[in-house]
Amino acid sequence: MVGRENELSIHFVPGSCRLVEVRESAWGSRRNRECRGERAWGFDLPCAFCRNPSPRKCFFRNSRFGDDNLLNSYLSPHVVVHCAAERRPDVVENQPDAASQLNVDASGNLAKEAASIGAFLIYISSDYVFDGTNPPYREEDVPSPLNLYGKTKLEGEKAVLENNLGAAVLRIPVLYGEVEKLEESAVTVMFDKVQFSNKSANMDHWQQRFPTHVKDVATVCRQLAEKRMLDPSIKGTFHWSGNEQMTKYEMACAIADAFNLPSSHLRPITDSPVLGAQRPRNAQLDCTKLETLGIGQRTPFRIGIKESLWPFLIDKRWRQTVFH
Repeated sequence: MVGRENELSIHFVPGSCRLVEVRESAWGSRRNRECRGERAWGFDLPCAFCRNPSPRKCFFRNSRFGDDNLLNSYLSPHVVVHCAAERRPDVVENQPDAASQLNVDASGNLAKEAASIGAFLIYISSDYVFDGTNPPYREEDVPSPLNLYGKTKLEGEKAVLENNLGAAVLRIPVLYGEVEKLEESAVTVMFDKVQFSNKSANMDHWQQRFPTHVKDVATVCRQLAEKRMLDPSIKGTFHWSGNEQMTKYEMACAIADAFNLPSSHLRPITDSPVLGAQRPRNAQLDCTKLETLGIGQRTPFRIGIKESLWPFLIDKRWRQTVFH
């Protein structure tokens, strides 16, 4: 998924991320400058950018999770956005050691290195640190994760804050946005089931979600970093989330409506899921803390999902008319 903020875009992919800078060339044409990480234990490590007046820099370092020098001090980044994670709960359950190395060990090491060069670290965490029984959740509420994914993200939070007292933890819910493949998001992956209306599709109508556009998360990261540059007291844990409460069934119906597609083949399943890792029913995040700081942006779901999914329309005729 891609979250864009001015000339920068943050690409969220399961197990990795990358930062892309879109710049104007001397001839006025637009181009992308992209830095990808070399694989390290099967994962890419996160990125940083420098907010000097000189051109922004971004980088990855190919480093094992236990190695020092995860950051290249030559670049002297002011801000590090750590969004690399194994975010699929069922995969975490099946690969706990690898998930812990990425979600916990790498996070602690990166926090330590960021602190050593004075960089502000923003660690992307999850609403799954809560059990979903008493929403909405504020930053000071006691976490109680139900599955191993939530536990590793909570342990990652602790590792970050223990190794970097000036870091920020940003908890967010399920994400969607511009994708290269529909499988990149638990939201966009539903699109094929919506489009193939000749076959009925069971959709979860039990878990309450708050789909959030990655470009809004990118904006929040930038705003948070800008606030921190002016006020060193900006640190600790923060929440950001979209404000539209929807089950997967309701998201699928909204997607169908956005593209004028039928939805009668979608079947709501109201029972609690019995397969896979346990999920919180409603882990809604209270975002008052960031809103009080004047930080935030929310894209309406029907607008954001149409922007994200139109390239994947099977019926090519709609590509010419969907935005008109």
